[in-house]
Amino acid sequence: MNLERREEVNFYLCISPWLLGFLVFILGPILASFWFSLTRWDLLSPPRFVGMRNYTRMFEDELFWTSLSVTVRYTLMYVPSELIGGLLLALLMNQRGVFGIRGLRTIYYLPSVLSGVAFVVVWMWLFHPEAGLINSTLARVGIDGPRWLTNPQTALTALWIMSLWGLGRTALIFLAGLKQVPPELYEAAAIDGAGTLPAFWNITLPMITPAIFFNLVLSIIATFQTFTSAFVATNGGPLDSTLFFVLYLYRRAFQMFTMGYASALAWVLFVVILALTLLVVRSGRWWVYYEGEAR
Repeated sequence: MNLERREEVNFYLCISPWLLGFLVFILGPILASFWFSLTRWDLLSPPRFVGMRNYTRMFEDELFWTSLSVTVRYTLMYVPSELIGGLLLALLMNQRGVFGIRGLRTIYYLPSVLSGVAFVVVWMWLFHPEAGLINSTLARVGIDGPRWLTNPQTALTALWIMSLWGLGRTALIFLAGLKQVPPELYEAAAIDGAGTLPAFWNITLPMITPAIFFNLVLSIIATFQTFTSAFVATNGGPLDSTLFFVLYLYRRAFQMFTMGYASALAWVLFVVILALTLLVVRSGRWWVYYEGEAR
């Protein structure tokens, strides 16, 4: 066996654990879920092929449209606030000469690595209508706070506020982008008499568009997969006002045992996320700037 052939064999031997794991734990379940989406299966009896019936059922399923509407509304609330809030936080953390700035960066980032259930439980206490810190503070200034998680009008807003707890992850990516902006660009702008806002609009913002693009894609994917906060805090209530798509999928799969229909829901979610991601990627050619790229 020559050297080239030996290196090829060694290469495949080295990646064989990953290939085996991919085939068994990723590709296999993906193909199985597509097959199950074409069947009626309750986990107890054998799957029965029904074709596209699971997909056509969705047009008549009110909870399907409710869960999709809740998820879309949450995405429209969360994605812009995360991008704007994360960028503002990154600009604050990018200040030079501030005492303890590295410690502050760590503190801002820590909430994004905490267990999802743990921070949801903390926020449930904060949002408690009688004993919660938020309503107690509002009562001291004469404001009657809402019943955050038990009112259909405010429950989704409460989950949105709760989600902003993890802005540190987005801010950290923006901070990395800000660090890559050449300082000589700001020096040249200052010589030309440009102020802070023109420099931010014409230098900072175009230079960090790759970070904006990356955070935008991650945010869209994350919001359409929202589950933990709604499951722990409200379980989809009150009156299905926080029934997210993945939560409805979970109910269909593990509470109603309509696994075939749940698999079809999963594929619909995949198609929606894929379509939105491709839309953002295609739009990037008009607004994402990469240094050194010809325009």
